[in-house]
Parts: sequence; C-alpha cells; structure tokens
Amino acid sequence: MKGNRHLLKRPENLTDKQSVSLQELLAYNLKSVRAYLLKEEFQLFWEYDSPAWAAKFLDAWCKRAMRSRIDPVKKFARTVRAHRESLLNYFRAKKQFSSGVIEGLNNKAKVTLRKAYGYRTFRIAELSLYHVLGTLPEPKLAHRFFLRSEKPILDIERSPGGSASRRDSCCRERAQGF
Repeated sequence: MKGNRHLLKRPENLTDKQSVSLQELLAYNLKSVRAYLLKEEFQLFWEYDSPAWAAKFLDAWCKRAMRSRIDPVKKFARTVRAHRESLLNYFRAKKQFSSGVIEGLNNKAKVTLRKAYGYRTFRIAELSLYHVLGTLPEPKLAHRFFLRSEKPILDIERSPGGSASRRDSCCRERAQGF
C-alpha cells in the first residue's frame, strides 16, 4: 500500500502509471479499496438534476457507507446525513448557487466584526458591515452627521465687538449632541 496516495485523486487526473497501479489495487478487497470505491460512487451524487433522485441516491449511499465497517467513511456518512437538507438545497436551487460566494461573504463579515471590537455601538459595526459588503442594500442614513437640517448647525453670528454671540455657544452644544 505504500506509495499509493493516488487513491485520493480523481480517475481523470491520474497518470498512465497510476492508472495501471490503481487497476492492480482494485483486484484486492482491502478497506482502502472499498473506501476509494465509496468515494468515487459519492461523486455521482453531484450529477443528479432532480432533488428527489438525489435524495434517494444519498440515502442509499449512506446506508452502504454505514455498512462498510470503515470508521472514517461511517463518520463522513453521519455528517452527510446531518446535512442532508442543506445538500439537497443545492438541487432545489437548480445548481445555480455555489456555497463559495456565501463562504466569501461570511469571511468578510467575520473579519469586519473582528475589527469592530473597538466600536462603541452595534450600529457603527452594522454600518461597517454595510460598507465592506458593498452591493448590499445600504441603510437610509449612512452616518448621523450627514443629517441635513433647515438651518446650518454652525451659523455663527458675531457681535459688533468681535466676540461670538450666545447663538454660537448654543449651536456648538447642539453639534456636540450628535
């Protein structure tokens, strides 16, 4: 068995020498050969178009895998059974969505939230997520300091003596409240 790591490869990716070696190994009834055959058989799951037929195949494959008496294969079969509905959603969506896009968005969100530990409020973290994830719908108001009022906030009237009037201090207090 030493030097037969090509059992992990797909058959179409094997060299000629590895194909010959694989054919020789398939003649034996070893656990590794049975695991290889189950692995290759599972790849047929992705060829189905109907969710019903894919579910039927998946159930039958899991039953064979659980009877194989190969612990890593049985562990994988239990995982597949636990995520059965999620796997079948791929077929319900007509194979149009890849989980790679979702994984990418989740990763961006995690990194942004990791950076957001210093933010004082969840609202700021939420705005940061909107900013990073780009094409998602943005909130109506991106930042509170972009609010536009009828009157300018810092409209300073100076008295004839050159000092700022009472309105200036009032406006400063209003601006700090934001």
